[in-house]
Amino acid sequence: MPKIVLSGCNGRMGRAITEICAGRPDLEIVAGFDLNAVSLAGYPVFEHPDAYTGDCDVIIDFSNASVTDELLAYCTRRHIPVVICTTGHSPEQLSAIEAASKVIPVFRSGNMSIGINLMMELLKKCASVLGEQYDVEIVEAHHNQKLDAPSGTALMLADAVSEGLPYEANYTYDRHERREKRPPHEIGMHSIRGGTIVGEHSVLFCGRDEVIEIKHSALSREVFATGAVNAAAFLARQTQPGLYNMSHVIAAQ
Repeated sequence: MPKIVLSGCNGRMGRAITEICAGRPDLEIVAGFDLNAVSLAGYPVFEHPDAYTGDCDVIIDFSNASVTDELLAYCTRRHIPVVICTTGHSPEQLSAIEAASKVIPVFRSGNMSIGINLMMELLKKCASVLGEQYDVEIVEAHHNQKLDAPSGTALMLADAVSEGLPYEANYTYDRHERREKRPPHEIGMHSIRGGTIVGEHSVLFCGRDEVIEIKHSALSREVFATGAVNAAAFLARQTQPGLYNMSHVIAAQ
């Protein structure tokens, strides 16, 4: 039975993952990391990773990008696979994640939903068919506590569209200071923050006299928590270093 350490265990997603693991006999959370080092679910919680020296087969990180550097150092030092669900990383941190994947198995995805990953494949096909005749705009909405904008998922979707386009797209995040017509090779990115919205992403292909919209709505955090737990079960079985994503998990099912 894989032993999991949960980073960010006392946050919203951490609590959702804890509930899912409690109902699965094939997984066990043995410890947690959280700046609020209070045990809320029966396993010990530590403020810093170095304080835990017990057994661990895989770490799930659903905390904050600010702790990624410390967590990566801990995982590479102890040779522990890590599932990184946190978003909002700097270019330097993304490079560090890739470097860690040369030493240990690392799973990284801007979104843990199977539906989002299927949507990415659909977007690649749409972009390759519609090409330069359609403008692409992406709108994402999240709760008012989310720190990064645009979301990591919105960037994943933009990258998927870009793969299918016959040109190099420019991601545009802000138009309010610019007074000009829309250039043809943009992907517009728009963020909404409010209330308790779990996560909504829409990609619009806007052509002459028609609009094609592909949309995904997450109705609860359990969608992402389930994906993270499945990724952890998958990663715990990997014996070779590498950078894994949800497509690997889907292919293994």
